[in-house]
Amino acid sequence: MGSEMCIRDRAIALGFGAEVYRAGSDDDSAEGEGSEWGVIEDEDMPEDLIRRSPVVTVMGHVDHGKTSLLDALRKTDVASGEAGGITQAIGASQVKAPDGTLVTFIDTPGHAAFSEMRSRGANVTDVVILVVAGDDGVKEQTVSSIKAAKSAGVPIVVAINKMDKPDIDPSRVKTQLLEYEVVLEEFGGEVLSAEVSALTGAGLDKLMEQVMLQSEILDLKANPNRAAQGVVVEARQQLGQGAVATALVQKGTLRVGDVVVAGSQWGRVRRLQDSCGVSVDEAGPSVAVEVVGLNGLPAAGDSFTVTPDESKARQIAEVRQQLQRDARASRLFASRSSADRDAFLSGPSDELPIKVIDLVVKSDVQGSAEALCSSLEELEVADDLLRVKTRVLRSGAGAITSEDVMLASVSNALVLGFNSVAARPTRDAAEQANVQIKEYTIVYDLLDDVKALMSTYIRPPPNKALGKLIGTADVLQTFKIGAVGKVAGCKVIDGVVRAGSNIRILRGNKVVYEGKLDALRYIKDEVEEIEAGSECGMAFDGFQEMEPDDRVEAYNPDASAN
Repeated sequence: MGSEMCIRDRAIALGFGAEVYRAGSDDDSAEGEGSEWGVIEDEDMPEDLIRRSPVVTVMGHVDHGKTSLLDALRKTDVASGEAGGITQAIGASQVKAPDGTLVTFIDTPGHAAFSEMRSRGANVTDVVILVVAGDDGVKEQTVSSIKAAKSAGVPIVVAINKMDKPDIDPSRVKTQLLEYEVVLEEFGGEVLSAEVSALTGAGLDKLMEQVMLQSEILDLKANPNRAAQGVVVEARQQLGQGAVATALVQKGTLRVGDVVVAGSQWGRVRRLQDSCGVSVDEAGPSVAVEVVGLNGLPAAGDSFTVTPDESKARQIAEVRQQLQRDARASRLFASRSSADRDAFLSGPSDELPIKVIDLVVKSDVQGSAEALCSSLEELEVADDLLRVKTRVLRSGAGAITSEDVMLASVSNALVLGFNSVAARPTRDAAEQANVQIKEYTIVYDLLDDVKALMSTYIRPPPNKALGKLIGTADVLQTFKIGAVGKVAGCKVIDGVVRAGSNIRILRGNKVVYEGKLDALRYIKDEVEEIEAGSECGMAFDGFQEMEPDDRVEAYNPDASAN
């Protein structure tokens, strides 16, 4: 019982992200407590360490040629097959350097939506190749890539790309980099660089030489003769295989048949596949492989560890899953408390009311789903009456399922699929439940569409000829009065509505009427004005198509809109 509780306590600590070490044991044999548990390991002895290959991450601004550069190095053509010509997931591959050394490359997305994935790439790498287009110079994601590398303490090798184009001045790029404390060797700094062309292959040997020189300075070593540890670079659901994780081995050797804990998932390795799609029996330090056999999808960035048996792996994974469920329940409880919900939807009394658009997000890989959620929840549009934000109710990797549709149905949410599709039965269920599913292959199309949807709640700018806005009202109901015709029962929300006002009526963000207020009544009496908080009846000159929830704006025709 004591040993079982010790394992649980350690698993809880790891579940919270704490590093756990064995301080010492009376039994230091292979059967000791630390070895039996399989997660807590002693430090490697210096004599057990051997030189390992460098892990290199390629970073830079969108369309600056990161993937094209890798294509030239590994003699493949990945870039032409990517949607929109941009990399939208982290990929790993191995390239042989001129001296025969294998170098593991991690290609990261350049689009702003994937800044989290880019940062994660920097945190598992030894060297960063910062690709800067010679004709474009330092851009937004170039700067964020520099920040990610610096925060991870990873050295940078600059590749000034597109040198095949005419009139390229690499000194301009080098000078721009000085502004961000990237000082090249020729300016007295320590940052190596190479001028290259992914199109012609010029300068690639020089670039690889600089990478290998930097890795020699780092003196990279690892112990291959121990249980494997590393990090999950990416994860996805694949038909016929289940959960497939791209794992980068950092210590030890991962073998087919090993029992692995990866984040809150576990499983026995059924197959390992290298970057060329070839099945392999094992993978040592600095090697990235696809792992088949996990019982679920780990998150990109989760650590993985080989354990000695399934019972220990299952126990650790179950504790971590329970911690995740508890955390989700706590967040859900907090968000559903009436006070918090009112504060979230309405904001403080001195702020604008908030309209929230709920979303369900599915992607082909876990890292893309996480990055998209982060970008979606940062979106916001506003005018002087309303703020519109998004809220992701659920996200994950894999196909769009009936459970996603069910959640969207009860919460009036939109389902977004990024490289993820819904089967015909799921589409039929969505149609019956009046749930909209939108599918995308290009990330900025998805973000643009969501922002356009948010903008539909924002009123268009008023016609200056109407005058100055003096009040707004909401249509509560409509009714007919004999000779008058259709009348709108309204509540004035703010300001004041005066007889004779110019009127604009909005339905959503569409203007359905511009004209004059024909009649203004309070109960049965005609009045000159109605102030905020009061209800009234309104009739409009030549317009009787009012509907509940329409927004009525009153303008002073004698005042300038400015």
